[in-house]
Amino acid sequence: MRESILSVGIDIGTSTTQLVFSRITIENTASMISVPRIKIADKEVVYRSDIHFTPLKSASEIDGESVRLIVKAEYEKAGVTPDQVQTGAVIITGETARKENAAEVQKALSHFAGEFVVATAGPALEGIIAGKGANASGESKKRGAVVANLDIGGGTTNIAVFDNGEVIDTACLDIGGRLIKVENDKIAYISDKITRLAASNSIPLSVGQPADRGFLTKIAIRMSELLEEVVGTRPATDDLALICTDKDLRRDYTIDYVTISGGVADCIVDEISGDTFCYGDIGLLLGRAIAHSSIGTDIELLTPAETIRATVVGAGSHTTDISGSTISISGNSLPIQNIPVLKLSKEDEALPFDAWQAVIRDKVAWFQLQEGQKQMPALAFKGPRDIAFRDIHVLAESIIAGMDAVIREESPLTVVVENDLAKALGQTLQAKLGSAKDVICIDTVKVENGDYIDIGRQIAGGNVVPVIVKTLLFSY
Repeated sequence: MRESILSVGIDIGTSTTQLVFSRITIENTASMISVPRIKIADKEVVYRSDIHFTPLKSASEIDGESVRLIVKAEYEKAGVTPDQVQTGAVIITGETARKENAAEVQKALSHFAGEFVVATAGPALEGIIAGKGANASGESKKRGAVVANLDIGGGTTNIAVFDNGEVIDTACLDIGGRLIKVENDKIAYISDKITRLAASNSIPLSVGQPADRGFLTKIAIRMSELLEEVVGTRPATDDLALICTDKDLRRDYTIDYVTISGGVADCIVDEISGDTFCYGDIGLLLGRAIAHSSIGTDIELLTPAETIRATVVGAGSHTTDISGSTISISGNSLPIQNIPVLKLSKEDEALPFDAWQAVIRDKVAWFQLQEGQKQMPALAFKGPRDIAFRDIHVLAESIIAGMDAVIREESPLTVVVENDLAKALGQTLQAKLGSAKDVICIDTVKVENGDYIDIGRQIAGGNVVPVIVKTLLFSY
């Protein structure tokens, strides 16, 4: 079996809104007498939209109708109708995810494809997605090194740090090219955080004053210094704590390489030719300041696979697997769709089972959104090939403690294990939680951070379930 499907990615960011259509070829790699195993055989970007400024009604509200019209027009330019699209992703990111009506816009756009991955990405998840889009994760795995990706957009800088391809840390800073806007040679907008940063550094900036390149260069340099602070090439200051939106990097490891994605990545130049404020913001000044920073000298700078399109190239694609036959499913919670994956790293799994609960609890916080809503993730890990009865109980207790925020919600507790131990683990989890909580525990399915999963109803006499892994298209 060989089949092609059409996928779309839609990214509504602080500065820009854009689309990518991809043609995904899938095939059954198993023999005729084996259980089907469908994999992505090829993927090709077949259409890239224009890059549009994200339309806003006000500083706190997205112009949802204008966004919808942009998407509709790009479908028409691509010669694609919604019923031709089998899968895709709508991702609302950056400052845009904080707007009052982000959820409404997200819902309005979801009809442009069938069963979308539709997510308002929190800062940690956005950083992971962008880091994979920039291929920082791939470079980290290839080089066996620690690689940090700085996705510098209009409103935020989302950072993900990868060690041997695995996410080990994330952070988000209020640093971006459109945090100061310029219209008619005057400052038209300054974000609250940047107003406070300017004041703490005695840089006179206010809305309505002339766009003085000298003062704006000073604030851009200070912003680039904060990027140096976060990656550890400059000592951290109180300004870094001010500018963090969620948390700082731990910096208890050495970053070997840096990649930079996002719109500002295309502005990193030694000198600015032409109009400094041609984009109506300080993106070019920030890019030039980064070009003259210690990032690239004290830490080697790698060329990213994508810059401004790092997130949108994460258009959803389907790869369908069949779970192992040793699964544990309780209740009537299947089918479930669009469950984000929280995967433990190799380093996490090397810890004693009773230490897993703290790691899991910290990573569940990745899925906490700015507005206080949560996405309920599925916990994923490779797991040991062999495990003693006592250790199963310790592992189950750690999972229950670490996933407490998920367990308190109505959604089922979902656990995805790569090795063959789901039945014993799932039954132990169910015994400890009781009948009031549904537990879904499946194995022989490999997923990664940034994936979303669908789990279908049980088939083959209840022995297996179909699993669709919606892997964001990070490279092509």
